Amino acid sequence: IHQVPTNWIGQAKQHLHIAYGHTSHGSQLITGMDGLIAFMKGLGYPSNLYAWNEGGTGGALDLNDYAFSGASDLGNPDWVSWEAATRNYLATHTNCNVVIWSWCGQVSGATAANINTYLSLMDGLQADYPNVTFVHMTGHLDGTGTNGNLTIRNNQIRDHCLANDEVLYDFADIESYDPGGWTNFMALRANDNCDYDSDGNSTLDSNWATAWQSTHTENV
Repeated sequence: IHQVPTNWIGQAKQHLHIAYGHTSHGSQLITGMDGLIAFMKGLGYPSNLYAWNEGGTGGALDLNDYAFSGASDLGNPDWVSWEAATRNYLATHTNCNVVIWSWCGQVSGATAANINTYLSLMDGLQADYPNVTFVHMTGHLDGTGTNGNLTIRNNQIRDHCLANDEVLYDFADIESYDPGGWTNFMALRANDNCDYDSDGNSTLDSNWATAWQSTHTENV
């Protein structure tokens, strides 16, 4: 995070007006950003550098968390309601220029057709709202590893974004690595609790997050 220039953070806070839709999975972005405020201040960064609120008052990032009515996430209550909820929101929030939606666990059981529906609806929104950045997202890890349906469907999303130069928050990829970044735990059948198979016997017997915590000092 030290490689991110603080002036870029300032530019984001000045120019971005974000609406975010998620249920339990997806809340990690908010919880993590909340933690950054005090953590970065403790490392000598400007106070409230990563502050956010709905409306962007006090120089904070303008982020409307749980912004939408009519859908909870990309698969709840169904595969398509999020799109209408997005259009309804944009009709009354004309300053919004970033829309983010998270999956809960739906990608794990999704078909290729389900993901194509998602991607097609996103393409339609991008065409109709050229001044809004729509952030795609992959589904969270579920312990099925490299050959599981989750990875296949996530790759479908990744390939679409690469082919069409679209924005992706790769939730699964971020979740696959500890802060050191040396091991791909997804390939070791990691799940959303950071449990993984350390010895190849298909049993989730280790947890990379607690291992990282035990070897690092809090707030340092």
